[in-house]
Amino acid sequence: MRNVDIPLHELAFIAVTRGLLGAGVGLLLSDYLRPQSRKGVGWTLIALGAATTIPIAKSVFSHQRLTRP
Repeated sequence: MRNVDIPLHELAFIAVTRGLLGAGVGLLLSDYLRPQSRKGVGWTLIALGAATTIPIAKSVFSHQRLTRP
């Protein structure tokens, strides 16, 4: 079994970046803004969410440790 100890500030960072990614997808699928504005903001939020995935993954895997049952 693997245990992952993640500090609260890193957990918040993970939650915020996942929220950015979700908001970007939501904007792209909605009709709330003008199409040109919606695409620009939506793709920017998706890019930010995707770009922050690599540092998050490195951080989570560095906090991982194996435990024996």
